[in-house]
Amino acid sequence: MNRLLRSRTLLVALCCPAAALPLAAAHAQTFPTKGLTIVVPFPPGGGPDIAARVIAEKLAARLGQGAVVENRPGAGALIGAGAVAKAAPDGHTLLLTPNTMVISPHVLAPGAGGGVDVHKDLAPVIAPATTPLVLVANPQLGAANLKAALDIARAQPGLPYGSPGNGSPMHFAGEMFKRSSGINLLHVPYKGVGPSITAAIGGEVRLLFTGLGGAVPHIRSGKLVALAVTEKARSALLPEVPTATEQGVANVEVNAWYGVLAPAGTPAPVVARLNQEFNAVLQMPDVRARLAGAGLDLLGGAPQVLADFMKADHQRYGQLARELGIKAD
Repeated sequence: MNRLLRSRTLLVALCCPAAALPLAAAHAQTFPTKGLTIVVPFPPGGGPDIAARVIAEKLAARLGQGAVVENRPGAGALIGAGAVAKAAPDGHTLLLTPNTMVISPHVLAPGAGGGVDVHKDLAPVIAPATTPLVLVANPQLGAANLKAALDIARAQPGLPYGSPGNGSPMHFAGEMFKRSSGINLLHVPYKGVGPSITAAIGGEVRLLFTGLGGAVPHIRSGKLVALAVTEKARSALLPEVPTATEQGVANVEVNAWYGVLAPAGTPAPVVARLNQEFNAVLQMPDVRARLAGAGLDLLGGAPQVLADFMKADHQRYGQLARELGIKAD
């Protein structure tokens, strides 16, 4: 009898979408029923990983369930995105990614990351933060400012610069910088912010475009020299570092935003609950302090904010990829 009743309930829901709404609402009321997994599509140590771990700790406390961070790097964030897209659409598996996810499909070969379509296969939840990008140098380069670095680069055509990967905002910043300054640099992609910073500190590359979040501790310790911020205005975290535009290299205004997404088909009430909880975490004073100290500017807001970011960057970087001839190295 119970099986018959469940079958009839399912049949009604399938035949009448309106009848499914109470079921979705009930799902949201009982959510979560188990721990959450937040997939970060880059190795540990970078801005997305820092943000995910700070937020996961507070999210777990609010929801009364565990929340773990799982690093799934590869294919310009598409490996992690694909893994989340294939997960059960119940809100328990989420992706926290930088905007690399919507840029890399313009750069990588078709089908990279298993062929995930980030616009169709994932549902926006929230854009928790943005971070300025910064050009840093290894002290061995011998450049205390951008002008000195440009002089060195002109004297050494093909000087390597690093980025956290093909199709990353930092990769585009580097190529835009090359176009605007007229210098010849060689792009060296790494598998994430952490590995790229390690390479720059070790002298494997002496110039690096990276997110401010992962670089700040090393700038303050003197292991890296901040040369320019690729934003319209200086960062409050490093107010003494001029923008590239201030130093004569215009049209290099690039930043990275972070997005949280669920598998497509996740019930709208569950997405709304997740959005509410993430927004609440982002308002916590200690969270704001920790993330601001890591170089992140906090956002939040409705899922549509993230959807608009994704659409705008998809269009912008598609055009830039064509203009600059950017493709996988």
